[in-house]
Formats: sequence, C-alpha cells, structure tokens
Amino acid sequence: MAALQALEANLARDTEANYVMAEYVWIDGFGGLRSKTKVITGVSLPASIESIKARLPVWNFDGSSTGQAPGEDSEVILKPQAVFRDPFRGGSNVLVMADCYTPGGEAIPTNTRAGAAALFAQKPEEEPWFGIEQEYTLFKDGTPLGWPKCNARSMGPCVQLGYPGPQGPYYCSAGSDVCFGRPVSDDHMHACLYAGINISGTNAEVMPGQWEYQVGPCVGIDSGDHMWMSRYIMLRICEAHGVTVSWDPKPIPGDWNGAGCHTNYSTKAMRETENSYETIMKPMLANMEKKHMEHIAIYGEDNDKRLTGAHETAPIDKFSYGVANRGASVRIPNETAKNGKGYFEDRRPASNIDPYLVTGKIFKTTVIDLA
Repeated sequence: MAALQALEANLARDTEANYVMAEYVWIDGFGGLRSKTKVITGVSLPASIESIKARLPVWNFDGSSTGQAPGEDSEVILKPQAVFRDPFRGGSNVLVMADCYTPGGEAIPTNTRAGAAALFAQKPEEEPWFGIEQEYTLFKDGTPLGWPKCNARSMGPCVQLGYPGPQGPYYCSAGSDVCFGRPVSDDHMHACLYAGINISGTNAEVMPGQWEYQVGPCVGIDSGDHMWMSRYIMLRICEAHGVTVSWDPKPIPGDWNGAGCHTNYSTKAMRETENSYETIMKPMLANMEKKHMEHIAIYGEDNDKRLTGAHETAPIDKFSYGVANRGASVRIPNETAKNGKGYFEDRRPASNIDPYLVTGKIFKTTVIDLA
C-alpha cells in the first residue's frame, strides 16, 4: 500500500512527463466491450483532445480472443473514431472509441458503427438528434442491490419476509430502505461529465436496484459513440464498487419492470417546421408501423420478456403510438402535440441494444426510406 501511495504522489508532482495514455475501447464479438492502453510519447503537456486525436495511430488486436477473427488470421485493425477525457487517469489521458476492420480495410461484421455512419452521411442536413435513456440493474453476488440473499432478512417496505415490497416507492427514491446503488449512479454521472459524455441526467428506476441515465441530445453517429463509451465508464465504475451492471431487459421475472433504452428522436424538420406533427411525424410513424418487426429484430435480445403489454410497455407484436401514452410503442410528448412540432420517444428498444444499429435504423425508416 505504501508503494502505491508513493507512486501516486510521484505521478501527481511529475513535471517532466511527455506522454499520454490512450485507452482504446471497442465492441467485441459478443456485444461486450474490450480495451487496452496505448502510450503516446513526445506530447507537450497539457495537451488538448484535438491535438491528441491527431496523434492517435491505427492499432490492432488479437481477434481470435474476442470472437472476431479465426486463429490463423487473427489480426483485427482498430481505427480511432471518438475521443474523450479519461476520468480514471485524469490529466491529458484519453479514452478512445474505436471500430474494427480487416487488414484490407473492410469493416468486420461486428462493426455496426460503419453502417450507421454511412446512413447518417446520406442526409447530414436532417441533423438527427437522439436522446437515449439507458436503464440498468446493479447486482452484488448474483443478487440485485436491495434484494436479500436469504429469506431471514427483511428490508425496505416489505410485504413478505425477505423481499422488497411491490413497485411504487423506489422510482426517484431517497432513503436507504428504498434506494439502492446511488454511489454507483453518482460516480458514473461525474465520470461521464468529466469525460465529455453528453449525459443529461440520472434517476433511480421503478424496480429496486434499477437505475437510469440519459445521454443526449447527440447528433447522428455521436449518439452511439457517447452511449457505448458511457457503458464502458459504467463497467469501470462498477469494478471500483465491487458490483456488476446488468443490461438485461428483464433481469427479474414476475411483476417487476424490465429495463429499456427509450430513444427520443427528432430531425431538424420535426423540430422547426410548423405543424410537423401532422405533415412529417405521422408519415414517419406510419412507416415505422410498416417496419415494426424489422425494428424489433434489432431492438435487443430477449426483448419479448419485456414488451408484454404490461409494466409500461406495448405488446411486442403490435405497433401503436399515442400522446403521453407510456403503454404505446411510441410516445408523443404533450408538448409536441400542443406545439405541432418537436420529437417523439420510441419506447421499444431494450436496455441491451446496440445504439449504432438502433439510431441508424430509426433514421433510415423515418428519413432515407421516405426521401
């Protein structure tokens, strides 16, 4: 411990450093996240994000160990795409969101960013904004926070020995009998703000041990970049707290809310054109209804366990929309209906979505397919 404290003190007063550490982060072949560190030398400190970004090289990794390449041809290329401040190392060190390519320069199958970027590049003038509400559940030793490990324990507003009482007191709650995991949520929010993630809020959710944070508004491909890096930061925060984050859309079966990734969406025309609710949004919604099952196919694994028609969801096999209706597939905010312009919320995406796929699909269905 003394050696570690001495190391931290030496690093803090080091005035001769000429390097930064860049943590390259990428999506693996299983939908998870991996990372490794590249040391960039010859840097004048302090250094700006833009100056570091210009120095970041294309890198590579062993794809046979991440489910992304065979052992006999295992090299996968990492291309830096989005750069954020590193909230864990501080200083001028950075986190780098990268995507994956073959040595020949082709996007590998798990590189969903490339496809989404190509879609957004077709009509940049539309300026699509996304605000994604990431729900998640915190686990400790295989049990959600706030849930007992044995039947002899009673906690929270209980109606039966050993288990939390019914949903009701946990949403946006305060108090150790109903709120479980606030230090993780707060540390994650502070780390995201430091990094430059466009996080806009956080709150305790309906099920005990369940939380949500919101990222956005972000324009186009930035939404996926910020969402994936926010998840990486969450994984690192949970490491420090000794807990595990679950992105599962229905972590606890029964009469408990699932976890989603509600996606708020607008284009420039939706936001600015008078009466766009009737002239622009309703045709968009009609096309979303036609493409409903195409969207469902990429809206998260095991989403059928969540989209049941109960617990503030619409049935998975039916498309609907309504003003202020959280039981619809798409919710139209009261303000949008009143002003005749604005945004809508796609409530179908599950908490484990790939935001590159989802944002790209929404843009394609509502803009490119209707052009």
